[in-house]
Amino acid sequence: MTERDKKPVMSVKIGDITLQNPVLSASGCFAFGQEYRSFFDINELGAIVVKGTTLESRPGNPPPRLAETPAGLLNAIGLQNPGVEAVIKKELPLLSDVSSPVIVNIAGSTPEEYVEVARRLDKVAGVAALELNVSCPNVTRGGLAFGTCPQGIEELVREVKKSVTKTVIVKLSPNVTDITSVAVGAARGGADALSLINTLVGMSIDIERQRPVLGNITGGLSGPAVLPVALRMVWQVAGEVSLPIIGMGGISSAEDALQFILAGASAVAVGTAGLVDPTIFPRIIAGIESYLIRKGANSLQDICGAARGGC
Repeated sequence: MTERDKKPVMSVKIGDITLQNPVLSASGCFAFGQEYRSFFDINELGAIVVKGTTLESRPGNPPPRLAETPAGLLNAIGLQNPGVEAVIKKELPLLSDVSSPVIVNIAGSTPEEYVEVARRLDKVAGVAALELNVSCPNVTRGGLAFGTCPQGIEELVREVKKSVTKTVIVKLSPNVTDITSVAVGAARGGADALSLINTLVGMSIDIERQRPVLGNITGGLSGPAVLPVALRMVWQVAGEVSLPIIGMGGISSAEDALQFILAGASAVAVGTAGLVDPTIFPRIIAGIESYLIRKGANSLQDICGAARGGC
């Protein structure tokens, strides 16, 4: 086998977990993974990030909760989930045969709720890491409120970190004046990694009904329209913190994913594109590997942050 025939190393380390490749499912769009099994082998993913989980069950927002836009999707699901105990007892066991790391996205209305959810999940052997959702724009309490203040996010992350042993990833909101200050706050609190961005706040109006389309009035905008904003924010944060970054926002091809990696992201997460085409995940993985081969790179690390001179 010649040097040219060698396959590049696609693995990446996020906190204490090692991913076989840099492509993850984005929380919310992947539910608890079962719906995607009929489309591709979910063991191919670098990691599976499941739906946002809270201490108690939540019914979510009133419908309509989804609205298509010319270049994306508005959602106002509102963290609908069965609650952490149901997730532990009913949902996570269904992923026990999956070799890819399972990451649980968690949310709460108070810091105490975040800590309690994290503490319970920390005891579950099948959970590799926790992703703190401090950036959901579709709930009235908690969520985004914790992700807009650097000091607030620092304190929240510190309290969670004191209660768990697993890797803690903090998911940042784009709905802030300066995302770098929030990222620095999360890093000071002890975050092991960052994921960004969550959705941008937006809305749509039905001109015939003369009313907002969404039952919640506003929702989170995702899809191709947000990619330039997400990419800019990943670039900014990569220049301010040394933590691994999981970039997301509008990724629908290997080319999109590579932009985030070149900007400084160690990995990427795919969300809305998977709703449009559930088979997109393995194609993005294959496309990244093909790019590395074409560029003569020995590993993913060789191109991480290359647009800015290296990670």
